[in-house]
Amino acid sequence: MTRKIALITGASRGLGRSMALHLARRGIGVIGTYRSATAEAEALVREIEAMGGTAAMLALDVTQSAGFGVFAASVVETLTARFEAERFDYLVNNAGEGVVVPVAEASQQQFDSMFNMHLRGPVFLTQALLPILADGGRILNVSSGFTRTSMAGYGLYAAAKAGLETLTRFMAIELGARQIRVNAIAPGAIATDFGGGRVRDNEQINAFVASKIALGRVGQPDDIGSAVAAILSDDLGWANGTTFDVSGGQSL
Repeated sequence: MTRKIALITGASRGLGRSMALHLARRGIGVIGTYRSATAEAEALVREIEAMGGTAAMLALDVTQSAGFGVFAASVVETLTARFEAERFDYLVNNAGEGVVVPVAEASQQQFDSMFNMHLRGPVFLTQALLPILADGGRILNVSSGFTRTSMAGYGLYAAAKAGLETLTRFMAIELGARQIRVNAIAPGAIATDFGGGRVRDNEQINAFVASKIALGRVGQPDDIGSAVAAILSDDLGWANGTTFDVSGGQSL
């Protein structure tokens, strides 16, 4: 059976790195992207290869949509050279970062940054990659628990992610003829370097967030990496156009 291949944006660290490792453990080839963390990207490739997998990392800034055509061409070259394939099977729109600022104080630059990264980027990157995404494949958009719960300062980030969740439903309808399933995942609070590592490194914030989660702890990257592997698998092949809340029961 031909090996499946996943393309994960923002795979060099945090949630994307965990996603890549969990998929690789299932025998899935990985093409990851990174913006500037070259050393981390190379380390991920070595780790996947050490477990017998195949991986490649490509530089990409998801806010620079003018370069998506060139990036798509580099994906084609990588598929041929590293995987002996013409198409890939899973696209995970994961890359991103947050900004913490009240709406009343937000700048237009901060607004543009969030929407270019979390909405414009996934739209036009997906568009550029659709010709080489296999029929019957999967697209998973990474949203946020902030589309369901609220905390002061995260409005711009949450609004962009809410748009991505809405887009997910329309993509599922429009790509149904190609049997491409499109879903989203909304992680809750996770202990990573996201947002400056506030949840991971600040004991007071960590304890406060944990008190709002039914399972009594903050999430770990592997909680999301394993969920992504499950959502992309054939076991959830009938799920389409939906958002999976993976938060341990946060703010229920």
